[in-house]
Amino acid sequence: MSTDQPPPGERPEDDPFLKKPQEPTPPGGTPPPPPGGPYGGSGAGGGGYPPPPPPYGGGGGPGDPYGGSGGYGMPDPLAGMPPLADFGKRLAARIIDVLIVAVPLFLIQLAFGTNRYMVETNKGEDVSEVITRSYSGSGLAMTLISIVAYVGYDWWFTHKSGQTIGKKAMGLRVAMLNDGSVPPSGAALGRAAVLWLPTLICCFCLWPIALVISILVDKPYKQGLHDKVGKTVVVQST
Repeated sequence: MSTDQPPPGERPEDDPFLKKPQEPTPPGGTPPPPPGGPYGGSGAGGGGYPPPPPPYGGGGGPGDPYGGSGGYGMPDPLAGMPPLADFGKRLAARIIDVLIVAVPLFLIQLAFGTNRYMVETNKGEDVSEVITRSYSGSGLAMTLISIVAYVGYDWWFTHKSGQTIGKKAMGLRVAMLNDGSVPPSGAALGRAAVLWLPTLICCFCLWPIALVISILVDKPYKQGLHDKVGKTVVVQST
């Protein structure tokens, strides 16, 4: 028996811990390819790079912006996303936001004594009265200030964090429908414009009602008309 010892720090070539078991060779003599693709590693596509997670951590299904799939092989449009905001909370958040903007504007208008409209009454020959209403000079200026205040308020907070003060108080946030991110500036501005311009210019009573109805009847994302334009949804943040 030989007494030769391998040099210190080295293992003999026949050390079983340095050898890996051979893969079985299929008939034909070609060994099987390594798992995970031509570059080794694990994960779809090989190379050791796992596929990116779907938005909101959902499962993944074609046509579903949030990932996940429902029963019977159909994509579930709500899988993986936070719960949609309750309408009552959305309404409460909007009331808070309106008060935050409306109270300072009311105080400004009160301080300067501006009348928003001029009302004229003309009597015709048949004793009927014709009432016309038009913006006064100060009223037009006040309307423009109101547009900047309401649209600017909603645009700034929405594109900054997805949360106006009212939404933050109610635990809600605005998110992009396709990936749940904070709306970019353009989407936030379009959303704010559709939300406020018709109300402030011509349809003070009718437009808010139209927005409420659009939220209540929309399925499955409860999008108002302003959400449709901005491609957004309102979800719970807490």
